[in-house]
Amino acid sequence: MPPRQTPTARQLRLGVELRKLREGAGLTAREAGEMIGANQAGISNIETGRFGLSEQRIRTLAHNYDCTDEPLIDALVAMAAHRERGWWEEYRDTLPPRFLDVAEMEHHARALRVAQVINIPGLLQTPEHARTLFRQVVPALRPHEIEYRISHRIKRQAVLYREQAPSYTAIVHEAALRMRFGGPEVSRAQLDHIIEVSEQPHITVRVIPFDGTVFPTVGHGLDYASGPVRALDTAQLDAAHGSELIDAPAQLTKYRLILDRMENATLEPDESRDLIHRIAHAA
Repeated sequence: MPPRQTPTARQLRLGVELRKLREGAGLTAREAGEMIGANQAGISNIETGRFGLSEQRIRTLAHNYDCTDEPLIDALVAMAAHRERGWWEEYRDTLPPRFLDVAEMEHHARALRVAQVINIPGLLQTPEHARTLFRQVVPALRPHEIEYRISHRIKRQAVLYREQAPSYTAIVHEAALRMRFGGPEVSRAQLDHIIEVSEQPHITVRVIPFDGTVFPTVGHGLDYASGPVRALDTAQLDAAHGSELIDAPAQLTKYRLILDRMENATLEPDESRDLIHRIAHAA
């Protein structure tokens, strides 16, 4: 089987985790290759997501790396076994890769926590709200590019409505709720939509009010996707140059703490809904 030319974020992550196990065992790529009858280039291709792996090969590597964390090994096997193309692949030639990476991350998450200070979280946006935002992108997008992005964003939202949907917690600052993107009608429809979806048992929206206490923030959007084991969690940061996926353990610990502290500064869900309703229908 020829090497993959464009590994997905999930395939890359599998390779990263196998490299962590190898390095934790104190083995070089050449030494690891010799243990399974491969060369250094073969291990390199595995660790960069360019080669697929069977369940037996993953378990052999984990054994050679003295890994005894069976839940982690099972999770890595599941990552390798999931080979069908996701719906996001249809956008590979029309959207930047980061859009596909975020959709893939959300699709496989066991739970999602997001925090936004200025914007409404993407999984809660209405099409008209999203259209207003995409019209402001610099450099300007052409009309068909805007529609591709809206289509992709709406399809992402299906993760919240499928069977066995992940639990979803959105931490939103009051500032984001008071932005009148698209004008009063678009803004009111957007806030009413948030109220409606927040009534579902697995979706929680919590608002940080203007008169709240000091809270920590990363200054931009933060998404945190919980994997089947904590070692496979992923954080995603929004920035002007695009999104960044983070898997370093120390960084994941930091972002969990930031989300915990931000959540501690929020109103309760019922109080949050009441505030959103007052903002939406203020004179």
